[in-house]
Amino acid sequence: MGQIRIENLSKEYVDRRRQKRSPTSPKTHGRRVRVLDGIHLEFDAGEMVCILGPSGCGKSTMLRIIAGFEQPTAGAVWVDDRRLNRPSPDHIFVFQHSGLLPWMTVSQNVELGIRHMEDEKEKAALIQEFVEMVELEGFENHYPYQLSGGMQRRAELARALAVNPEMMIMDEPFSGLDFLTHMKMREEVVNMHQLIGKTILLVTHDIDDALIMGDRVVVLGGRPANVKLDQRLDFSHPRNFEKDEELGRLREEVFLMLGVSYAV
Repeated sequence: MGQIRIENLSKEYVDRRRQKRSPTSPKTHGRRVRVLDGIHLEFDAGEMVCILGPSGCGKSTMLRIIAGFEQPTAGAVWVDDRRLNRPSPDHIFVFQHSGLLPWMTVSQNVELGIRHMEDEKEKAALIQEFVEMVELEGFENHYPYQLSGGMQRRAELARALAVNPEMMIMDEPFSGLDFLTHMKMREEVVNMHQLIGKTILLVTHDIDDALIMGDRVVVLGGRPANVKLDQRLDFSHPRNFEKDEELGRLREEVFLMLGVSYAV
């Protein structure tokens, strides 16, 4: 499960900030701004798809539409041949900013997704497994305000992993992490994906993350955004840009596609 088909997806917003209006002005009063324009994509069940693009190009908007949090202006998203029009408990979204419940401890937040388990000892062991996976042991009873920004990100990722969803949608999941923790979490997500084989959509600004982790890379660009590159990554793990010349050439191509020379 988890096959995704995106058909002619477009999204417009109404920019009302520059328009003079009164309390009686309709919500549609203002300049229409198109963010996404005719996106066509299809992902196989079990793929990890990494989505790249410059800031403000509509990557996160597309993720929210796929998750069912927003409706497109035109087009449709199909998951396993069912048209998506609302969020699903089988699709877990890891937000760019912390979504932890502030009145719950780290362990209680992780427990949310597995609270249905009746065996308390098994549940406690599973919570501890994911807490340790993100290196938060010793902080199980801390509240989000007692954690650094990076630690909050790790706790949120642990909560998402514990649910074992059919599809995981991740918006910049490694933001706020220090370099070593970033590398470890990247490795853990790849290992987790290979183990459970769930569909993962991951938005990132890090080209190396996308090329090292993904089964497929999608590059968005332009205003409004369209698909500049949609390519499968048929490289075995672990991946090394220096040892694999084809992967290294693709890395250079993506850097240039996004307007940056990696050799700077």
